Amino acid sequence: MAPSKIAPPPDTLPRAIQARGVRHNTLRDLDVDVPLWRTVVIAGVSGSGKTSLAMGTLYAEGMHRFLEGLSTYSRRRLTQAERPDVDRIDHLPAALALRQRPPTPGPRSTVGTMSEVLNVLRLIMSRLGTHRCPNGHDVPPSIATQAMEIQCPVDGVRFEAPSAESFAFNSIGACPGCNGIGTRFDVDEDTLVADPDKTIDEGAVLPWNVGGRRLSMYAAGELGVRLNVPYKRLSRKEKNLVLHGRPVKQPVVLSGRNGRRVRLNVTYDNAVTAAQKSEKSRYLVSHTCPVCHGTRLRPEALTSHLNGRNLAEISALDLDELVVFVNDLPPLMPPELSRMTTGLIGELTGAVGPLLDLGLGYLGLDRAGATLSTGERQRIELTSTVRANTTGMLYVLDEPSVGLHPSNVEGLRKTVAALAGNGNTVVIVEHDLDLIRSADWIIELGPGAGRLGGGIVAEGTPDQILKSRKSIIGPFLDGRRAVDRPPRPLPRERAIVGVRRLYNLRNVTAAFPVNRMTALAGPSGAGKTALVLDSLIPAARAQLAGDALPAHVKSVDLGPIRQVVEIDATPIGLNARSTPSTYSGAFDAIRAYYAAESGRSAGAFSFNTKEGQCPTCRGIGSIDLDVQYLPDINVECPTCHGKRFNDETLAVRVAGLTISDVLGLTVREAVDHFSGQPAIVRPLRPMVDVGLGYLRLGEPTPSLSGGESQRLRIAARLRTSQRDVLYVLDEPSTGLHPVDIRTLVGVFDRLLADGATIIVIDHDLDLLAAADHVIDMGPSGGPDGGRIVARGTPSEVAADPHSVTGPWLAAHLGSVSKS
Repeated sequence: MAPSKIAPPPDTLPRAIQARGVRHNTLRDLDVDVPLWRTVVIAGVSGSGKTSLAMGTLYAEGMHRFLEGLSTYSRRRLTQAERPDVDRIDHLPAALALRQRPPTPGPRSTVGTMSEVLNVLRLIMSRLGTHRCPNGHDVPPSIATQAMEIQCPVDGVRFEAPSAESFAFNSIGACPGCNGIGTRFDVDEDTLVADPDKTIDEGAVLPWNVGGRRLSMYAAGELGVRLNVPYKRLSRKEKNLVLHGRPVKQPVVLSGRNGRRVRLNVTYDNAVTAAQKSEKSRYLVSHTCPVCHGTRLRPEALTSHLNGRNLAEISALDLDELVVFVNDLPPLMPPELSRMTTGLIGELTGAVGPLLDLGLGYLGLDRAGATLSTGERQRIELTSTVRANTTGMLYVLDEPSVGLHPSNVEGLRKTVAALAGNGNTVVIVEHDLDLIRSADWIIELGPGAGRLGGGIVAEGTPDQILKSRKSIIGPFLDGRRAVDRPPRPLPRERAIVGVRRLYNLRNVTAAFPVNRMTALAGPSGAGKTALVLDSLIPAARAQLAGDALPAHVKSVDLGPIRQVVEIDATPIGLNARSTPSTYSGAFDAIRAYYAAESGRSAGAFSFNTKEGQCPTCRGIGSIDLDVQYLPDINVECPTCHGKRFNDETLAVRVAGLTISDVLGLTVREAVDHFSGQPAIVRPLRPMVDVGLGYLRLGEPTPSLSGGESQRLRIAARLRTSQRDVLYVLDEPSTGLHPVDIRTLVGVFDRLLADGATIIVIDHDLDLLAAADHVIDMGPSGGPDGGRIVARGTPSEVAADPHSVTGPWLAAHLGSVSKS
């Protein structure tokens, strides 16, 4: 009998997600079809509406439909995005998203916990490990050790079998000395008294100078400490009482403003205790926990072992080594456990496989999550998605290439292709040209940003986009357009940092030309962040402040540099009250102008004061409705209708606009409207210069992309002198279209012309090609990285056979020269 064949899907199945009348943010009644079961890239310049379509519309609505299958109680407990403003969306699958910048993990997160590989390894240790009885005898794995209790074959003593939780540092396996953190934070007593020539009355004991903690200072006086004598002249007994006195109840008499005396019973907090309660890191020093020596585990958890290694030693292996280690275990296990062994090892290798495909084989399970780069964190999240092995889902990926070296993009392409190959729809917001070329379908939004965007410029296969005369990204895809900035001759002056040992850095010295742009390149984990963000910046700040260098930095020579500015891509502000107008300082000048023209106070034109804000929404413009067991619903404020201000304030018009109308202007429109008001235009002009003229003055800054946040921070700096300032930017190309990269390079040139020095950590080939000097690190990540493999102009690095980035940079420069 011939083998049966699976029939092809019926023609009645939908072929595309059909979205009609999408009006989310900048999208203007957009009608768009997104092919199903394909890889779809949404391209466009910054602010054109890509994230609004992908995350704010497709993902938000898809997630809501997915959650509709849950109970109302479960939905209440989950954070949900606001439903988009859209006429209808047909054939939309349930959706999951991978965001551009995953949150920074807490101190308990490691690669093992984030990837969940450690969960499987703990289970393997509990089931297949050799455990130690209370009398110190090793009990190898067997059928008998799978029971709740294990009997030692040597002395017959019975003991409780360790479970997977026994090896969890976030549970019962945690070290009692550090509670599973691996480090302890103790007060550095040398930081508590900044100036020993001062008396305690004059503020010599810093932790006692804040609020109610001054009561401990008065209590110390009652306990016999002289408060009016310079601290250095206090007796040993007095100093010991200040630093380590017992927490006794002590009556204290205070004089009020009216002359009346008040008697209080105060619990005395010595200076060390007060420092611990202050939560100020300047008083604290971290060190490896002396109990677990950084392993995070209780001593009992370290007595079990697999093939002679305990869990801490196995977790210290990099992922490449881990796979080899576990694959060597089956011959060591008893035959009766072969089925269990095969299943557990298959589970672990299946979890590690996607991590290796994405170039993360150099990471160890014990690597702290907070030390990972953004790209590394995002790829770990992506592997969790791939392992789910789902079908029929919509995956929305917001710039998954962030932090990826060109050599890692191939692994990302394979991962994305695997998702689509499983019968899923993958929508990617992306600027990486290789990923765009590999897509099945491209939807290009634009043509500009903000109010000039929100429409479809072109759509089709990559070949169709290349031929489209309307496409903006098309000319970049075939190399016809690129950032063209020849490097300038390098000066003799350098900023130099030497590192003894940090992560994979070993005796590395790097020199950065002053008043030029240096780009740091190399694979993820090669040591770029360790060299610049963890070494150069703290060492430079310490030297400029006259403090000791970090222990791992052997030397630093800043040359003429007198200030260090680190500009990252973290969100600006915490809520909708932070806007481009408030961040730039322009709103203060706008309120002063409206106050002068109307005769009212400046506070009347603020949505942060009772005098000006809408009393219903308190200046937010919207309110959250608590719907019992359903998620909160965010609706436009019924009183001010989203305008944020009260009726009295909205009744005032200056040059035809209310203060709410002003917040609705774009930065560029505001510059034109207030052209006769230099105090308003001055802080707004730099935002236009960095390509952010499309932002609305009242737009919440937390909603900006990483690249927009960085440029907004740069704009705020453009109003001050740049002479002898070092700027360090981590992945400034995040969220930037090639057109935006040109704008960014123009901003960098302006900073350089004013005397600044710039260091960028990036993988964008346009940005690397535009640098004056390139430092390439590698040759790979982890233990095989940490070295400078090439340095020089972009052309010199491209031609260097030792350079990891060179082949891609050479191809890029070659395509530019041919165009």
